[in-house]
Amino acid sequence: MNPSPFIITVADVQHTGYAAQICDEMESSAKARGTGIAKRTPEYIAQKMLEGKAVIALDMNGVWAGFCYIETWSHGKYVANSGLIVSPELRKSGLAKLIKQKIFELSRTKYPDAKIFGLTTGLAVMKINSDLGYRPVTYSELTDDDAFWSGCKSCINYEILVMKNRSNCLCTAMLYDPAREQKPIAREQLQILTPIEEPAIPVGYGTFAQSHSNPNSNPTSI
Repeated sequence: MNPSPFIITVADVQHTGYAAQICDEMESSAKARGTGIAKRTPEYIAQKMLEGKAVIALDMNGVWAGFCYIETWSHGKYVANSGLIVSPELRKSGLAKLIKQKIFELSRTKYPDAKIFGLTTGLAVMKINSDLGYRPVTYSELTDDDAFWSGCKSCINYEILVMKNRSNCLCTAMLYDPAREQKPIAREQLQILTPIEEPAIPVGYGTFAQSHSNPNSNPTSI
């Protein structure tokens, strides 16, 4: 097994300087794919880092490589791993899967009883989610928190969602329900506080995935 050329760790105050770059990449990636995304602000991304609710990936030279963060809904009963983004130069390097695994572990540690869900149009993300134990579900199985659905308002496909009364849209809904799993992940098995730090080796170039954002992040929501 080849060592990872990335440092993948829970983000904190030392990483807030990457927030603007992360937001810019989220928006440009969504435009390039022609899909909708809830916009984020650098301030909102930085706040997630300060709260210990985000995972960041850097290469061995400290260059930003990828990011994802946690949203909570319905008083912590539902968790979304949102804004999964990888630098365009790192597509097909496997980094998205590593980040997704890390944010999933972080979510399971912070919110062990919560249902973890996501909305995505990306086949690669669906495969990663499936490997983690997510299953495709109908929108009715997701949170009914209006704050979550309000985050769709700036998505180019919002009219479709409204027209279908929030029962369906272009995104595929996927859900991990810990109560449904026969062998839940034990907390002691989750090593989210240990960064993945390995010697650097050349890699190929990001894959990108999308989820949703809290509407509070959208003053002006991959």
